[in-house]
Amino acid sequence: DILVDGQLCDCDIVVDCKVGDPIPLEVKLTNWSKHSVGPFALTMTPYQDYQNGVHNYELQDAITFVGSNTFYIDSVKPTKDSVYFGALLFLYTGDFYLDIKFHEDSCSKELPLSWFCLPSVHIRAVEPTV
Repeated sequence: DILVDGQLCDCDIVVDCKVGDPIPLEVKLTNWSKHSVGPFALTMTPYQDYQNGVHNYELQDAITFVGSNTFYIDSVKPTKDSVYFGALLFLYTGDFYLDIKFHEDSCSKELPLSWFCLPSVHIRAVEPTV
């Protein structure tokens, strides 16, 4: 599960956030396999989709992560959850997406396939109301 500003995200949800406010980001992974998995890393990369096949990943002036955009995970035990917290700060208005990728350590066991099917996270950064 992925939550942005406390709202569960799936492919049909757009989360509205205010420019200039840190937005809590939570990723909850559940290991339904019979063995522990890990170590691995989870990286979040923001981008803009121009709806013409072009994605803009050069957003360092528009979005910043409070902390790191990569979570390093030692292991997730069978049938257990592991939750990771971060925050985003939007500096400009616009529609943004988060691309979530797993990086598996060569000596770790296979990651659950469902983890590679995480929903695209669509965030709309809007002007703060006065």
